[in-house]
Amino acid sequence: MILDHLFDRNVAWAQRKTRDDPTYFVRMAEQQSPTYMWIGCSDSRVTANDVLGLDPGEVFVQRNIANMVHTSDMNLLAVLEFAIETLQVRHVIVCGHYGCGGVRRALGDDRSALVDHWLQPLVMYYRKHQALFSQIRDERKRLDRMCELNVQMQFRRIAQTPIIEAAWMRGQPVHIHGWVYGVEDGLLREVEPPISSLEERDRLSNIDQCASALSEPASAMRRHAAEAFAAIPIDGAGNDPLCDGCCG
Repeated sequence: MILDHLFDRNVAWAQRKTRDDPTYFVRMAEQQSPTYMWIGCSDSRVTANDVLGLDPGEVFVQRNIANMVHTSDMNLLAVLEFAIETLQVRHVIVCGHYGCGGVRRALGDDRSALVDHWLQPLVMYYRKHQALFSQIRDERKRLDRMCELNVQMQFRRIAQTPIIEAAWMRGQPVHIHGWVYGVEDGLLREVEPPISSLEERDRLSNIDQCASALSEPASAMRRHAAEAFAAIPIDGAGNDPLCDGCCG
């Protein structure tokens, strides 16, 4: 199957982009200079540029099943090193999403596929704290809580990589963020305050301690995101809520 319809859609897209902005592809052909790196899930509904409202070239992306950070993953480490040392990104965003299929599998009993090796850290974490998770009787809320904790785990792992440590030790401004995306409402929620130094990283609570925190109801999740994003100006003035003056 040649998939001609996708080529047709590509032509229509390129024509539309050129019509709306004649210099769009001229700018894209220049060297990329993104401010952000996004480590996210491979889920086809969670695309970084769309979620963040950014154009191509503005966010450097690495995606895998369940937005995992493995210290043996040469793909992720190579992307991270290039982002930090060559592109000089200022923000590394670890973003999961509620209802994640990878996290759901880690909560189950089937261990018959290659993906289960990939998810093993989550499986072990869930089993270790299963007594706590069992107190969340609603299966969806239990899954959503685990999605949040997964981000908190990977947030800590990325901050412990020698690449990030070296950047902080030489004084390079790098900020690590931990977010969760709600597929059902399109809103982001911060699950970890950003950190930007070895000292802040070392003050983080242990990931095992995070498991004892109560899960918020869905209404609170939506309210938190809606209130946070209501203050963001959408006026085309170039205001960026992430930078807070640090990217000037």
